[in-house]
Amino acid sequence: MATLMTARDDGKVRPLTGRTVLMCFIAFFGVVFTANFFLVRAALSTFGGVETESSYKAGLAFKAESEAAAAQAARHWQVDAHVEPGRLDVAARDAAGRPLTDVALSATLRHPTDRRFDVTLDPVKVGAGQWRASDTINAGQWELVIELSRDGERLFRSTNRVVIR
Repeated sequence: MATLMTARDDGKVRPLTGRTVLMCFIAFFGVVFTANFFLVRAALSTFGGVETESSYKAGLAFKAESEAAAAQAARHWQVDAHVEPGRLDVAARDAAGRPLTDVALSATLRHPTDRRFDVTLDPVKVGAGQWRASDTINAGQWELVIELSRDGERLFRSTNRVVIR
């Protein structure tokens, strides 16, 4: 029977035993499991992976959102927004090009990766179909959500990625 031998620092040779192989095996997998434990713990504590609170409720709301989008497209409204640090300007016109005067505007800047940084803007009407919000609008990449409503009913919604420099 052949025996594996290992050299020591002092030049002496000793046999490679099953106990040594077992200890190396346990040490290797101990390091792997420890690393995995800390990586999984870090991943789960920083992001739960949930974009919506309830997928079931979101699925039920899909038909209503689809119908609202079709009605919005049929109106052919033209809504233009200009964003810069500290200021948002919005102009809204109907299909004939007349300013929208009987609607309320709400605007939100959503952070793409962390909803804790979202900013709800307070737009003020500055003219017929024109609004301005002067708020803490920081530079960066955002999702600008604009909604126009009348008597509590949302008539228009736009979500666009904007980069503020």
